[in-house]
Amino acid sequence: MLDGVSLDQLRTFIAASDEGSFSAAARLLHRSQSAVSEMIATLEMQMGIVLFDRTGRYPQLTAAGRVLLADARGVVSGVDFMKARAKGMSSGLEPELSVVVDVFFPMDRVTAVATGFRETFPHTPLRLYVEALGGVFQPLLDGRASIGIAGPLPDLPSSLSSEALGGVRFMMVASRDHPLAQFDGVIPREELARHVQLVLADRTTLSAGRERGVMSPLTWRLADLYAKHHFLLGGLGWGGMPFHTVRADIESGRLVELRVEDISQGGANMPMTVVYPTAEPPGPAGRWLVDRLKLCPGGTANQ
Repeated sequence: MLDGVSLDQLRTFIAASDEGSFSAAARLLHRSQSAVSEMIATLEMQMGIVLFDRTGRYPQLTAAGRVLLADARGVVSGVDFMKARAKGMSSGLEPELSVVVDVFFPMDRVTAVATGFRETFPHTPLRLYVEALGGVFQPLLDGRASIGIAGPLPDLPSSLSSEALGGVRFMMVASRDHPLAQFDGVIPREELARHVQLVLADRTTLSAGRERGVMSPLTWRLADLYAKHHFLLGGLGWGGMPFHTVRADIESGRLVELRVEDISQGGANMPMTVVYPTAEPPGPAGRWLVDRLKLCPGGTANQ
C-alpha cells in the first residue's frame, strides 16, 4: 500500500500540519475540506498509522504523525530539489542573476567577485540589492532575487537552504566623546542600559520579537547603516558595527571600541551565509558566484 502514496498526499499532510486545520489547508490548496480530509484519511490507511488526533476542535499531530511529518518534508523537499536541478540542467545558463547582499557584508569582496563574473558571464546581467536583516530574505521569498548573502536571522525560513560563507568581524563602538568611551574597564550591561543604543531596523517582519544584540531599553532605530555610522560619529549613541566599515574611524580615534561585558575585545565573529530557495538552487552562473565568494579573503576557504 505504501507504494501508492503520492506527493499530492504528502503535500496535503504537510499543509494540514502547518496550517493547523483541514479547512485552512483546503483554502491554501484551493480544495474542499472534504477532499483534504479524505486524502489524509486515505494516507493514514495506506500507512497503517493515525497521523492526526481528531478528538479536539482542531486536529493535532499524533506522536507518530510528528515523526512522519519530518519524513514527508524530506521527501517533498528532495523531489522539489531534483525537479529544480533538472530544470536548471535543461535550460542552461540563467538569463539574469539577482543577488541580495546584507549591508554588513564587505562590498569589496562582492566587487572583486563581480569583476570576474562580468568576464566569465558577459551576457548574464547581474542585479544587486543591498538590504539589512530580514530584508535580505524577503526578496528570496518573493522571487525577486535568487541568491542572498545574509547575516544571522533567528529562524531561517524553511523554504530556504544555506551554505557557510565565513564571518564578518563585528564590534561595539561609540564616539570618542561619548560617556561610554570614557568608562574605565569592562562596561557592564547595566551601564550600557543607561545610554541610547543605535540599532539597525528590520524593514520586514521576519525578525519581529526576536532581536539580537539589543542591550539597552533606550534605542534609536535606523534603517540605513550609513546613517547609523554618522550618528555614531556624531555621538548620538553607541552600537555595533562591522569592523571593515569603522576601521579608519578607530585608527584615527574618531570612534572607540567599547569593552563590553561578555564580548571579546577586538570584536565578535558574525557568521555569514549564502541562502537560496531550496526548490531553485543556483544555476551555473549563480554557483560560480557563490564558489568565488567562498574563495575570497575572509571566505570559508580561508577560515
